[in-house]
Amino acid sequence: MRVVQRYGRPGGLGGGALAVTASLVAAAVTGCAAAEEPVPPPDPAGAVRGAADALVRAGSSKASTAMEMAAGGTRVTIRGEGGYDFRRRTGHLQVVLPKDAAGTSEHRPITELLTPGALYMKNRGAGVPADKWVRVDTTALDDGNLVTGGATDPGAAAELLRGARDVTYVGETELAGVKVRHYRGVADIGAAAKVAAPQLRGSLAAAAKGFTTDAVPFDAYLDGDGRLRKVRHQFSFSNQGRAVAVASTTLLYGFGERVRVALPDGRDIYAGKVEV
Repeated sequence: MRVVQRYGRPGGLGGGALAVTASLVAAAVTGCAAAEEPVPPPDPAGAVRGAADALVRAGSSKASTAMEMAAGGTRVTIRGEGGYDFRRRTGHLQVVLPKDAAGTSEHRPITELLTPGALYMKNRGAGVPADKWVRVDTTALDDGNLVTGGATDPGAAAELLRGARDVTYVGETELAGVKVRHYRGVADIGAAAKVAAPQLRGSLAAAAKGFTTDAVPFDAYLDGDGRLRKVRHQFSFSNQGRAVAVASTTLLYGFGERVRVALPDGRDIYAGKVEV
C-alpha cells in the first residue's frame, strides 16, 4: 500500500482532522500487513503425506535433480534433467557426472529410464559397451535406487513423504515465481514402504532394510494445489566402512508435459556382470 502525505495551506484540515486521518491510515496499513501474513496449515504432516497423490492428479512433470555426496574430504555433485509420469511410474533422466568422477573429464551423460522395480542405464561405463543398456532390479538394491542411480527416482522421492513425521511448517516462500509452502520433517522409510503406491513399494521396502536408519530428514515445498515442487532428502549410509552423506534434491515443474519412455529391446541389454 502506498501512502501519500499532502501538506495543506493554512485553513485546511485542522489538527483533529489530521489526527483522525493518521489513525485511519495507520489502521489501513496494519490491516494490509495482516492480510499478507500466510496462515499456517492446520495439518502440516497431512499436507506433506498427500503430496504424492497431488502429483498423480497432475499426471506428469519435468524434473531436475541434484545429488551431493560427501565422504571424508571428497564432495561431488551429480545432476540430472528429464521428466516423470506419476501415473505410470515411469520417467527418463540425463544424468551428468562431475568432472573426473568416473576417472575421465569427458564421460558422456548417462541416460536413465525409470520404471517400477527396474532402472535402465546407458553409457554406464564400468566396461559396459557404449551401445548397450544395463538393467538393475531396484528391489534388490540396498537403497532401493534412492541413491544408486545418482538421482532419486522422482516417484520414490514423493512416495517417501508418505512416511513423514515430526513435520513443522517453516513458512511461505517463492520458487521459480511460484508461491510455495515450506515444510520440514523426517520421513520414515519403513512406514512409507507400507503405504506407498504398489509399483514403488518393493523398492522402498528394500531401502528400509538396507539403510542403517529409517529416518530421512527432508525439506519439502508444496504449491497451492498441494503438488510437490521441490524436496531435499538427506541420506546417510556406510560404504565399505566409510560414512557417506548424501543430499538429494528433486525439482518438479512443467506439470502436464507428456513423458515418453521407450524401453530397450532385450538384445540391447548387457548380459555381463556390472558393479553397481
